[in-house]
Amino acid sequence: MSDTKLPKALPSPRTRSLALCGLLVAALFGVAAFVPLPYTITWPGLTADTLGSYQDRPVLTITGAPLRSTEGELRMVTISATNPGQKTTFWRGLRAWFDPKEAVRPTETVYPQGNPAKAEQVTAQQMAESQDSATAAALGYLHLSPAQVKVKVDLGDVGGPSAGQMLALGIVDKLAGDGKGGDLTGGLRIAGTGTIDDDGTVGPVGGVPLKTQAAARDGATVFLLPKDECTDAKVNTPRTLRLVPVGTLAESVQALEALKSGGSVPSC
Repeated sequence: MSDTKLPKALPSPRTRSLALCGLLVAALFGVAAFVPLPYTITWPGLTADTLGSYQDRPVLTITGAPLRSTEGELRMVTISATNPGQKTTFWRGLRAWFDPKEAVRPTETVYPQGNPAKAEQVTAQQMAESQDSATAAALGYLHLSPAQVKVKVDLGDVGGPSAGQMLALGIVDKLAGDGKGGDLTGGLRIAGTGTIDDDGTVGPVGGVPLKTQAAARDGATVFLLPKDECTDAKVNTPRTLRLVPVGTLAESVQALEALKSGGSVPSC
């Protein structure tokens, strides 16, 4: 009996449909991998000691009053971000989403203006206003006249309003310390963030989970932050960092004094 080849059975309509759907899904994922998305990647940025120098220039230059020698550090903290013109792909965003050292945010929340040059102008203006408010808050706390005491701040091209609290503390420490001949820091490396108003109110800034990582990376053991951001600050908090929430410049000074004396210190 001769061998006879039987025709192969054709795939069923359902199988063909599933295969086609699979190909379409694969094609969509392939396209999505390269299509730019309206998101920006952020990560821990630089820190700078407001009692020291940044890019070889003193952060604070104060005239019109005697200054103290200080020990320890009061570090302002930043976050870095991809620039507005840099597109984020699906796979890059997905990788950042699962990386505790990065965060994915809608670009419009990071760069509301969209234009890089415009965004830089806005953050520079925010920094200038923050410097003025930090000076007003610190001098008001110390009951010193701004007509006699002048403060110049130099943080290079760092922008935004979030250095306000740490700049104000730096001014207070350089002019008066703890008021008893000692430093506010107690010799510790302290970091923090928060806007500040002329009256000394400390406000939220965003990006705290990344800023705590930058602070710990650069050796800080204490992190001062606005009270309203305690919940956010607990996300991926480095174990070596003590979170201290405050609402005003006066509360910040009191918390630092309590740290030195072993008194009660607020915590998140």
